[in-house]
Amino acid sequence: MNRIKFNPDLCVACETVDCLMKCQYLSFTGIEEAKAEKLKINEGKDSRVLHECLTCYACQEYCPYGNNPFFLLVERQEELGILPAPSPIIKEQLKMMDAKGKITKQTVHAPVVDMCAFPMLTGCIRGKLFEGASVFSGTDVFCNIMWLHFAKNSVIRERVPRMIDNIMSYFLTDSGVNELICFHDECYGTYTSLAKGFGIQVPFTPIHLFDYINRRLDEIADRIKPLNVKIVYQRPCSNRLCPQTDTVLDEIFKKIGAERAPRKYDRQTALCCGGVPRAHQQDDLADSLVEKNINDMLTTGATYCVFNCPFCMATLGEEVAQHGLMPILVSDLVQTALGE
Repeated sequence: MNRIKFNPDLCVACETVDCLMKCQYLSFTGIEEAKAEKLKINEGKDSRVLHECLTCYACQEYCPYGNNPFFLLVERQEELGILPAPSPIIKEQLKMMDAKGKITKQTVHAPVVDMCAFPMLTGCIRGKLFEGASVFSGTDVFCNIMWLHFAKNSVIRERVPRMIDNIMSYFLTDSGVNELICFHDECYGTYTSLAKGFGIQVPFTPIHLFDYINRRLDEIADRIKPLNVKIVYQRPCSNRLCPQTDTVLDEIFKKIGAERAPRKYDRQTALCCGGVPRAHQQDDLADSLVEKNINDMLTTGATYCVFNCPFCMATLGEEVAQHGLMPILVSDLVQTALGE
């Protein structure tokens, strides 16, 4: 079994313990308590952090050393049997999201877009923005990053290599394609940050949706009709694994005339949409996060609430619409600026 890439000496030398001190869901009496709790985690001992963690991924971004504090935390949860959600829920999810063996070989051509386990969103791949694109989806190519929310690193180790092999064997290899556009942050984070941290080999080049869109907009710049609208963005947990793409999103918004309104809960201080604690059956916490996000958005005067995570949109979409904001995916907003 590949161990999580983690250097305990970096933690011992760390003077800020940003992974815990910057957490928006846990509080400590001071840095000494945070250090003590982090040392417990490093040594494989029980810590209140393992029980109270929301599993929002943020500590991965907060760590200045790229030392995989969240991946290690999930490892310890599983080792100690500390499950964030009731066991029956996890078992049902494991069964529901497993590969179904319904995959068939397909000749694809670039650009190839991986829609992961969201076939209902393949209609987003349309128009000039995705001209000539091939698409695949299904549980047989599901990235499986969601198990970080359920203390199941062992499932990631088992299933992710199998999914990668499916992608290569059924789509990319025989088609002579080596690049894969990841429609969701989840997939890109799996094939970059998570794969590196878990020691999993990825034989293709993952491309983040934002990088693809940003380049494509330069190619079809003459088609852009600036929207001249103010928007708010709900940054998803999994973007914590690829924070550099958030600045690329800013470039996209600028090109299409969408002003990203400043929010209290955005960028490094983004809050979970509430979907994860809802899945953990922590409804009071989920309700609180939904309320904080909505109230924060309403102070901006924005007309659109933009999502890149289907789960975030499913959690907050109806809520934001009821408060007068139009919920929309990044790609759909871009296509609106292209007159499509």
